[in-house]
Amino acid sequence: MKADLYHAMNILRAVLLGAVWCLLASTVCAQPPVERSSRTQDGSAPSSQELTQAPAKVDINPLAHDEEIGERLQSVLVATEWFTDPQVHVKEGVVFLNGRASSAELKKWAGDLARNTQDVVAVANRMEVTDPPVWDFSPASSGINELWRDIIRSLPFFAFGVFVLGISFGGGILTTRVARTFLRRRIRARLLLNVIARGAGVLVFLLGVYILLRVSGLTQLALSVVGGTGLVGLALGIAFRDITENFLASIFLSMQRPFETGDLVEIAGVTGYIQQLNIRTTILMTLDGNVVQIPNSTVYKSNLRNFTTNVNRREDFVVGIGYDCGISEAQEIAREVLSEHPAVLNDPEPLVLADSMGTATINLRVYFWLNGREHSWLKVRSSVIRLVKIAFQKNGISMPDEAREIVFPDGIPVTVVDRISDKAQAVAAKATSQAELSQAHDAVSTKAESGLSSEAGVIEDQASQVGTLKNGENLLQGNSLKPGGRAAERTP
Repeated sequence: MKADLYHAMNILRAVLLGAVWCLLASTVCAQPPVERSSRTQDGSAPSSQELTQAPAKVDINPLAHDEEIGERLQSVLVATEWFTDPQVHVKEGVVFLNGRASSAELKKWAGDLARNTQDVVAVANRMEVTDPPVWDFSPASSGINELWRDIIRSLPFFAFGVFVLGISFGGGILTTRVARTFLRRRIRARLLLNVIARGAGVLVFLLGVYILLRVSGLTQLALSVVGGTGLVGLALGIAFRDITENFLASIFLSMQRPFETGDLVEIAGVTGYIQQLNIRTTILMTLDGNVVQIPNSTVYKSNLRNFTTNVNRREDFVVGIGYDCGISEAQEIAREVLSEHPAVLNDPEPLVLADSMGTATINLRVYFWLNGREHSWLKVRSSVIRLVKIAFQKNGISMPDEAREIVFPDGIPVTVVDRISDKAQAVAAKATSQAELSQAHDAVSTKAESGLSSEAGVIEDQASQVGTLKNGENLLQGNSLKPGGRAAERTP
């Protein structure tokens, strides 16, 4: 009876072991046995990134014994060289692991390895994790080594990037020069020519940058660079609206050229000679010798009077004569003075017109033309007024003052005393000296007027002493301010 019972238990045990084996074989993916696991290049334990997951199952032999399991696991742990004094004991399918691991990941890996081994029922992982030393520089050295490897790997691409950028930069410079040479005869505005030529060069350089980014795999960044160029330009235009407006106005002024260097102009109530036109302002030197900078946007939008565009300039002044004087006679006297004056032009001819009737005078307005490039209108006007006054006095044309004139309808009785004395002789001598002085005043120009020539030369000498004017960039053609130094005709 006992023999039959013992025989039945053996049969039941074999059936149970076969069922367990079939169940494990159908649910777990078998892996080839681990023959050897190499250490890292420097002999240290692997990092968490290098450490792979333990195999799903380590098969030894069907119905493996405890000794076989222990020997197999012991050989695997020793072969990895990741553990210090690894020891494996197996009893009734339970694996006991002892030794030291350098990290918790290695300890877990050893436990997973034993757990996935064939016929292992349970795992008791008693391995100790050793604390790293305080002065452990292995992470830093591994990071440096990894960085160095990345640098070495990126050297070919870096050389390619330098080559592409060099080609694109050289192509941009060449494109700029070719565009400037090609457009020089078609665009006479120097600023506009430089903007177009440099813009073409920048486009070629950006094309090289786009190609480099595409090759490096940064497609989105390349598209952002191309699309962001316009957005950045728009943002800068809004943020620097005044600067952009002045820059565009300088381009339009250099294209339209309403004035040249040395022209006498009036802009926004300021009269002076043009010195420079840069990308931001127009610089004038006034007749008082002051340097005035006017924003180009103001110059472009304001009314501009150019006194040098037409060489001839008309001036006028008003002179009052008494009601007892003949208007035609006074007009003829003034006209003769104008016709004999060397600085007054006969074509167009001068005019002397009755302008208005005041309380004590009849006002005559005198019009005359002069060459504004050769003569100063201030000096010529002073000379003409002086000579007209002298001519009226010589011909008995009175010029009363409305503020002090008193009219006596019946006249004023005068008593003449016939008495000659030394005082009368002195008065006669004084009258003689005044007559001689009057002859001197009949000259076209007096010493006080210092000639009739234009003051442009004086302004040019003053401008040459200003450092900012000598070193500044001028977008206009250089012309001399002195009389005779400018071209007879302006370039269209």
